[in-house]
Amino acid sequence: MSRLRTALLCAALGALGLQAQTVIQGAGASFPYPLYAKWISEYRKVNPGLNINYQAIGSGGGIKQITAGTVDFGGTDAPMTPSERAKVKGTLHHIPMTLGAVVLAYNVPGVGTGLKLTPETLSGIFLGHIRNWNDARLTGLNPGVKLPATPITVAYRTDGSGTTAVFTEYLAKISLDWKSKVGSGKSVKFPAGLGAKGNEGVTGLVKGTPGAIGYLELAYARQNNLAVASLRNRAGKFVAPSPAGVTSAASGNPVPSDLCLSITDGPGAQDYPISSFSYILVYEDQRDAAKGRGLAEFLWWAAHDGQKFASALDYAPLPAKDILPRIEARLRTLKAGGQRLLAK
Repeated sequence: MSRLRTALLCAALGALGLQAQTVIQGAGASFPYPLYAKWISEYRKVNPGLNINYQAIGSGGGIKQITAGTVDFGGTDAPMTPSERAKVKGTLHHIPMTLGAVVLAYNVPGVGTGLKLTPETLSGIFLGHIRNWNDARLTGLNPGVKLPATPITVAYRTDGSGTTAVFTEYLAKISLDWKSKVGSGKSVKFPAGLGAKGNEGVTGLVKGTPGAIGYLELAYARQNNLAVASLRNRAGKFVAPSPAGVTSAASGNPVPSDLCLSITDGPGAQDYPISSFSYILVYEDQRDAAKGRGLAEFLWWAAHDGQKFASALDYAPLPAKDILPRIEARLRTLKAGGQRLLAK
């Protein structure tokens, strides 16, 4: 469409009281999707002319699409690997947007939430060494809980997943056996269990399979009324997953220049041990000035006003003192045609 036709269309829409839409496409991690969906809905009230679409296809898919340039922004829970970064043309920034907990959700007949798991029993379950819920290693941790002889079914992600990367990073930290036999990453070969796609898929598998246990983001477990385990952290305390435990794990960490940091297996007494940041991937040089400005302004809003929606959806707000100033500085570097996109 020519510039003249575009101008005439915008004028016609204005005369009708309508507003031309700027459409921004994003894809990636399912971990933060409930919060991102809320942000997108709320931001439409702030800027009705901006239409943001986000597809929760997994961190691996988000990295592939932003690298290929088929979306305007990507989402990932795991920072890109050196080999992934080497494929990028241009400067691609990781912008921390929220924090959440990877929880162990389970479906054990007659057993409520709060089952205690240690690093040893958790890794034993996912390695396939602990095969039944009434195993002595589990009953000994949970006196007074009547654990049945039901076989344990491990539920894991089959897609390239940042949630998997965070979970396996933790297991590799606390279990030499896991580190040497399975390793960590967005896609690993699980020794036992059944696979499903996305946090939604693992949620459905756990919910529909008596005896199942799977790893997923806290919001998905809460929204589906799934029981979740309390984990013994490095300080020796059993901690239930919560935004407060995630905030504790994130606090006081030095922030590297690329804004990517691991907060699994933290040392604090209140730290929830499988906590993670989630990132938006955005190019410093935007091809389209209107889209770039809309995206930059949305990310600024999300990093500030959008944080008030986090806790109600079981995410933790960004640590304002430790990392928010670094995010602000990074967002101010975004530009199109050599011009900065933010007036802030």
